[in-house]
Amino acid sequence: MTNSNQFQIIDLTKGALFIALMAIGANLAAFISIGTVPLTFQTVIAILAGILLGKKLAAFAMLGYLLIGLIGVPVLAGFTGGFHIIASPTLGFLISFIVLAYVVGAIVEKNPHHLFTIYKACYIGLLINYLIGVPYLYFHSSIILGLDNVSFSAIAIGMTAFFIKDIILATFTAILAPLILRAVNRTPQLKQVS
Repeated sequence: MTNSNQFQIIDLTKGALFIALMAIGANLAAFISIGTVPLTFQTVIAILAGILLGKKLAAFAMLGYLLIGLIGVPVLAGFTGGFHIIASPTLGFLISFIVLAYVVGAIVEKNPHHLFTIYKACYIGLLINYLIGVPYLYFHSSIILGLDNVSFSAIAIGMTAFFIKDIILATFTAILAPLILRAVNRTPQLKQVS
């Protein structure tokens, strides 16, 4: 076995690990909640995938997670899976994980040794999650469900508690990511600002 094959196997293993972490993060809501807001870690796991795996492998892992859920493996929230997810109001958020993992990975790959880059990538990833997920939630409510009295602003306001929770989790991810990067990749200490 050549070194390139070993790296490919390592990459697939890392991708599979993040698929498993997404499944765990999706279903922590069954056990933990803050008030009425379920505490899931999917967004920050997708962000962390981008930071640790790079844009291509991270996006591939998130796509793998979505496809595994679509074929019926119960890895999605509430231990569900199946093609019915296409009609789910959260499909936009699921699709956003692929995009945000790619973008976060691309940002970090450009300048992986600066702390500011990690913070910027985390918050941009979070914004991508909501910029795709919330409009789809509105589309689902108004077009698919045919609800006439639903406004985009009402749906966006209804997501405020989730967004605040995710900002806090993204901040913790940004704080922990450099430590994880150093441990996993044995990279040098990140610089604060150049």
